[in-house]
Amino acid sequence: MAYEHNIFSSINDIPESYWADLKCKHNIYFRPEFLHSYEIANRDISFGYIFILKKGKAIALAYTQLITISIKTITKNTRMLSWFRELIDSIFCRSPLRVLFCGNVFLSGEYGVFLKKEADKTEAFNAIADAIKSLSHNTKRLHALFIKDFEQDSLHITDQLHRFDYASMNVEPNMIIDLKPQWQSFDDYKKALKSKYRIKANKADSKSEKLNVKLLTEDDIKTNLESLQNLYQNTIDNADFNAQILNLQTYIHLKSTFKERFIVKGYFLDGRLVGFLSAMHNNLNLDAHFIGIDYALNKSYAIYPRILNDYIRLGIEVGAHKINLGRTASEIKSTLGALPQQLTCYCRHKRYLPNLILKPFIANVQIKTYKQHQPFK
Repeated sequence: MAYEHNIFSSINDIPESYWADLKCKHNIYFRPEFLHSYEIANRDISFGYIFILKKGKAIALAYTQLITISIKTITKNTRMLSWFRELIDSIFCRSPLRVLFCGNVFLSGEYGVFLKKEADKTEAFNAIADAIKSLSHNTKRLHALFIKDFEQDSLHITDQLHRFDYASMNVEPNMIIDLKPQWQSFDDYKKALKSKYRIKANKADSKSEKLNVKLLTEDDIKTNLESLQNLYQNTIDNADFNAQILNLQTYIHLKSTFKERFIVKGYFLDGRLVGFLSAMHNNLNLDAHFIGIDYALNKSYAIYPRILNDYIRLGIEVGAHKINLGRTASEIKSTLGALPQQLTCYCRHKRYLPNLILKPFIANVQIKTYKQHQPFK
């Protein structure tokens, strides 16, 4: 049975019947309201929504984001021979890269492709790859395609992208904490820690005692939007890699739509916002989203360690089974009991000859190593 595809550039243009066919709304990250929040707040990104149809019924969804990025943003923190780095920079840096991402550049995880439970997963994903190829051919000044963040259990399906001349690469893992049913409070969690890690958690709370911590309402987010954006920018400036900067107007829309399921917590010192965390309660998971920190005060008031403690508190409070702390800072997250969840991405240049050069570049990409701590008794 042949598959068809329809591609939309706005959530508002998608027939309601497609969402009903897919039955994907149980997952917040595939709800149209969630996707629309990003679309309306980030006007510098071109969004695409690919629906795969069988007999006129939607059986798969993939969404894309077209962004502009400098090649040096990618190569500066990639381990490779210096001559090869210079070659890549010289080939690509004459103008910024336009990259078509399949997946959400602002999230870490399998949030870009949804395959209906009853669908033939391999055939449906192959149809998505065909549709992305078609979309790329119709996208002007496009350099590369990047299909992101698949877990190990999905690779038997997604590895067929190699037939479309993609190269695969490992990226920094998500750091996941499994919450035990007996942990009914943060104290219960701490009792499970070895002494030195319990002392570390207590020290973070002690040093941050002077901070006034509060959950932010939609009005609070609006009032503090400039400060939130500046603190978020601080973390971006300290990051090894960031494809795109999120306009935190997005958070106003998310809070308005998802109420208490979307959490933003602010950390104030003498009335001034000096840090924040954000998270989404999605079914049995609590997913960490972006944070923001005043790094000049971070050491004195342990803002970041307190944020990590509070993610655990929030996970326990909402009854989550897992906390996804996201990528980066893997070692410090492992001191809390987080374990790595490996993720694979796929990349290719739009044109054949540059893609031949890009493939060994991808093969040279190495994720950072870190010490995995074992904090539990």
